[in-house]
Amino acid sequence: MSNQAQASPALLGVGILGAGPATQAIHLPSLARLGDLLEVRHIMDVDPAVAETVAGRVGANFSTSMDELLADPAVDIVAICSPHQFHAAQVIASCRAGKKAVLCEKPFAMNGEEAARISAVSAETGVPIIVGAMHTFDPGWLAAEEAWEDLPEHVHTIRSSIVLPPNPRFEDFATEIVGRVPVPGRDSTDPDVIKAMLTGGVMGLAIHDLPLVRRFTPDFEAVEVLHAEIVRPFGYVISLRAGNVSIELRAAMNATWEPSWVFEAIGDDAALKIDFTPSYVHAGSATARIRRAGRTTVLGPFGHNGYEGEWRKLAELASGTGQAPSAETLIHDLEFALSIAEAAARRVDTGRTAGTPADEEINA
Repeated sequence: MSNQAQASPALLGVGILGAGPATQAIHLPSLARLGDLLEVRHIMDVDPAVAETVAGRVGANFSTSMDELLADPAVDIVAICSPHQFHAAQVIASCRAGKKAVLCEKPFAMNGEEAARISAVSAETGVPIIVGAMHTFDPGWLAAEEAWEDLPEHVHTIRSSIVLPPNPRFEDFATEIVGRVPVPGRDSTDPDVIKAMLTGGVMGLAIHDLPLVRRFTPDFEAVEVLHAEIVRPFGYVISLRAGNVSIELRAAMNATWEPSWVFEAIGDDAALKIDFTPSYVHAGSATARIRRAGRTTVLGPFGHNGYEGEWRKLAELASGTGQAPSAETLIHDLEFALSIAEAAARRVDTGRTAGTPADEEINA
């Protein structure tokens, strides 16, 4: 099924599996700013009305079949924006279809076995994979990496603090969302619901910052969760140790009017603080501040955020330039996130975590 005019051979063609709010409000606006590199050529969604409507906005082909999208010769890069449980199979199928690069939204697998299979297929086919933890592609973060010198060797404390309104508020600012699925109500006093909220918080929100955390925690396999609780209506407070580094992950999604997303890495003589822009706002990059010996170095803001950075990296990889993240890095990032999520959920069974109305503490 086609809406598309003649594709430009000078551009790399993008196919997107899943046309939900993230595709509509994040990826399509980001790609619209990269029209000199990339062109959306095929959108697939299981809901034919959503697929057709979203594809019509960008003049792309549409379908309800992954196989049809992967068979489209106009598609060079596949972006996987479907529900988590389909990611591994779709990444593997995209690699086997001979595409030039694959972007998979986080998490790219549900367990270590799936991740290992993805790694093997990527190595076998030579198709590079990027996982959509967008902060690792933010130019503010990349500039900090270049400038922080020996800071990772001396960091003892890391904090990721996130305060955001619910996603639909930003999504509706970005575009008119079609096909949004209502979120069902849930009993946040039910232990199983608390487990699911903690796991979902880590794998859906904290996971954006966990690859950053891991840059400062060489002993990441020795993860000990000291405290975990949920924040109503949605959020978490999780304290943990990884080796000799203390880590605090805090998030609240509530009625706040002022979004805040801050990452900090603190040592005895130097510290890094990064203020990230909210995903849906398209407000440019993070701003990084490195404090050392009474001097502060400010890096950014730059002209684009991490989502646009992902697509720039994909264009490089699909063109045969640039270096993809190693499979080992992607697997270790996933294992780190899974270990935190599982350890936080286990504390529900031991009675050492509970739901708490901690919104006031988070917002202070």
